Amino acid sequence: MRTQSVLNLLVIDDDQLYAERLVHLLDGYYNTINLGFLDDKEELLKLLRQPWDVLVFGNAYDMSFTDVVGIVQEQGVDLPMICLMNEEMAVSANDDEGFPDIISGTMVKALKVEQEMAVVMSICLQHDNLRSRRELKMLRRVLSEAEQRANVLIKNSKSAVAYIDQGIHIFANDPYLQLFGFESMNDVIGVPIIDLIAGGDNVKGFKKFLRQFDKGSRQEVEFEFESVRTDGSTFEAKLQLAAATLDGEPVTQVIIQQNNTNSAEVAKRLAEAERKDSLTGIDNRRGFEEEMARVHQQARQGLLTAALLYIQLDNIGKISSSLGLQGIDATVKQVAYTLDDLITDGHVSRFSDTGFTVLVEDKTAAELKKLAEVIGSRIRDMLIEVDKRTISTTVSIGIVKIEQNTAEPSVVLERAMDAIHQVMVETSNHGGTYHMYDPSEHANSDDHALAESLIDAIANNRFELSFQPIYDINNDRSDFFEVYLKLPLADADNTVLTPDQFMGVAKTHNLLEKIDRWVLINACKKVNEVRKNHPEARLLVQLTSASLIDKKLPNIVSQLIKAVGGAAGTLTLQFNEKAISDHLTVAKTQFSALSQVGCQMGINNFGSSAKSIEIASFVQPDMVRLARSYTEGLESADNLEAVKSLIVRTNDINVDVLMPYIEDAATMSISWSVGARYLQGYYLEEPSSTIKVVN
Repeated sequence: MRTQSVLNLLVIDDDQLYAERLVHLLDGYYNTINLGFLDDKEELLKLLRQPWDVLVFGNAYDMSFTDVVGIVQEQGVDLPMICLMNEEMAVSANDDEGFPDIISGTMVKALKVEQEMAVVMSICLQHDNLRSRRELKMLRRVLSEAEQRANVLIKNSKSAVAYIDQGIHIFANDPYLQLFGFESMNDVIGVPIIDLIAGGDNVKGFKKFLRQFDKGSRQEVEFEFESVRTDGSTFEAKLQLAAATLDGEPVTQVIIQQNNTNSAEVAKRLAEAERKDSLTGIDNRRGFEEEMARVHQQARQGLLTAALLYIQLDNIGKISSSLGLQGIDATVKQVAYTLDDLITDGHVSRFSDTGFTVLVEDKTAAELKKLAEVIGSRIRDMLIEVDKRTISTTVSIGIVKIEQNTAEPSVVLERAMDAIHQVMVETSNHGGTYHMYDPSEHANSDDHALAESLIDAIANNRFELSFQPIYDINNDRSDFFEVYLKLPLADADNTVLTPDQFMGVAKTHNLLEKIDRWVLINACKKVNEVRKNHPEARLLVQLTSASLIDKKLPNIVSQLIKAVGGAAGTLTLQFNEKAISDHLTVAKTQFSALSQVGCQMGINNFGSSAKSIEIASFVQPDMVRLARSYTEGLESADNLEAVKSLIVRTNDINVDVLMPYIEDAATMSISWSVGARYLQGYYLEEPSSTIKVVN
């Protein structure tokens, strides 16, 4: 029975057949086994840069087992090691030559080489042990971070909070000190909590209450009593207990509320806190939704007109690659402060990680466009200081008017997102400008006309495909082709529509799956003809989010791969990073199912979010195609470093990188050196209606 999904096994030995036998025996316990095999020191130093789960040592050209242990320890790698002993080595072990039965109980074991199942069981156990250590390390980090956040919140809380250990105060925040009349924390540390309880019956009842809590009972966590201040005055109070940690040690948290506290005022403060963004101090998504509901209701009643501006940071992927979370936080905070300063007669909120909303009232279309220009200009001119480095950013803005006959708030928000998408279309994914949603551009009559053309194109094969070669640096060949779709219209101007011009309507009329199916079938027909003379030819096909969630897709793809020769890797499907992020769990299942039928998987527009590496690690694609912004401005040292950093991190998780949009010689010369496996662009070759394999 398979108990794990992936094992990264590193074998140091001069017998590769033995390593392959181990892999065969381990196959019953793992879905995937990545084998690294070597027998010399130089190769070991290289391979230790990659993540491994277990190291098995037999015989090496220029290393002893002691050497290997030293190298691994010098590199600071947590890597279980298993030493294999033959008869000669076993004799040495008896002569105290350095091969004991166990070296570090959970790390290194010495086993006889011929006892293969014992070696296999030891590998599985050591891997389980390593996973437990990694999970424990992660949990400790999460606990430490949670404790740090909790302590910051408590110190800044207006509630009276203290920590006690065995009934003795060890910490109290300012409201707690003020409530009981202590001048400083030094005055309360060491004071038993029962000294703050008035009356013998109260003290007796509290001791019993505290003993029950310390024993693990959580049925009662509140205790009402009369409390006494340092000056002898008393007040009615309610005490609440909770388990907590302080500096990693278990303690008991105490929250005390005066019974005469104005509950309405407390509720008001809590409501205000819940609608505030902790990083920027402006309203969060909940605050936006409440304000949006108010504005929308008044607009429906004809009391006002309003508008929503959705503001999206453009180059957050680059900032993340260059400066990590620190750079993202600094950028988000400065943009938030700038918006809050600019919008004096409206409502600003942080809607998502890198998205903001602005609600303004009673502005004309011209005034809204002017406001968007001012916002874009002010943010574009900002200089953001992060760790002695200066960065900048731009924003894309979607504008939607809210009037008496406007749609529901969710639809208004969706239209703002559509306007952002239109900005990206108009600027070839550069962003940095605004687009106002115009209902007349989305009238039902126009939608229906285009939908009819799409249905006709599917039924009568009126779509057209083009194919652009991708150069494979590793294999020095260009027999890998990306497929592009377009729709010629039968009009006097010979108009040709690209997917960004018709996919919105296709989605509205539930045609995405049918279009994806048409592309897959017809692209495979084309490559099938080519593979008769060039059997290595293969395709990269972009599909929509509709196919990402289509459970029938793996079966269809399996049949198509068999139809074109049945070779694994003939077909690579790629999905947009945003679509994968929106359907993350479904995407992982779909990627796995497609991989099992011999289809390779890719992510398009990769690096466009702050969590690109995490997304790739989760769904495990074979390759990624970088977002357009990474190919631009490579002459800048910061931009080049951001690209290299992203590619290195992607390669570290065993995913190949495609560098697209190479349009000139300068970009081409730099692209060779950044670590990408695949290169693509008009400088290499333009898309063509035929698949041309150049040997």
